[in-house]
Amino acid sequence: MKIVFATGNSGKLREAHEILGEGFELVTPAALGVKEEIPETGGTIAANSYQKAKYIKDHCGADSFADDTGLEVEILGGAPGVHTARYAGEDKDFDKNMDKLLDDMAMAEKEASMAREFALDTVHATRKARFVTVVTLILNGEMHTFEGVMKGKIRISKAGKGGFGYDPVFVPDEILQDDGTIGPNVGRLTAAEMTEEQKNAISHRGKALRAMADYLHALVS
Repeated sequence: MKIVFATGNSGKLREAHEILGEGFELVTPAALGVKEEIPETGGTIAANSYQKAKYIKDHCGADSFADDTGLEVEILGGAPGVHTARYAGEDKDFDKNMDKLLDDMAMAEKEASMAREFALDTVHATRKARFVTVVTLILNGEMHTFEGVMKGKIRISKAGKGGFGYDPVFVPDEILQDDGTIGPNVGRLTAAEMTEEQKNAISHRGKALRAMADYLHALVS
């Protein structure tokens, strides 16, 4: 089955290839002549995911799928959410994004602490967060959505050189153990300190892509 993955990210493309396996040929928008940046103007993660998949369907007439991801931080009321990639500006600089995130969390924690001193009902300081990925598949004119979530916490500083995006400040709750099972991340490794295998086993995008792969394999089996 030939299908277009609406991405220009080689890492995402490789991950999708590995998860879908044999029998699926993934094509990039660039290979079909789509050189422009695909719009992401939706108000939600799901809306952006759909917008990108539909853009390929409308411009190329091909079956397609797209993903969109957001980081939701509890003490920030779910921010940055749909603005995750551009949290600190349109240049999508993730070092700046992480710096802004840590600054905003510190301010929110300070404001919450001060409010409680005056007996105001406010959220307690928490560093809980989660990544959410929504994959939208448009196949034979029908839309299907698949979601993956990775829960964790935000560190007070960056750690690790691997991964990308917010990985250096995100500590997943779980990790791939030596025996191949998923267990608690007792070492509190950031996603940037994990191996690619460890991260892929628990990642939000991996979960959503595996759900889509299960659906597609059931169709062709």
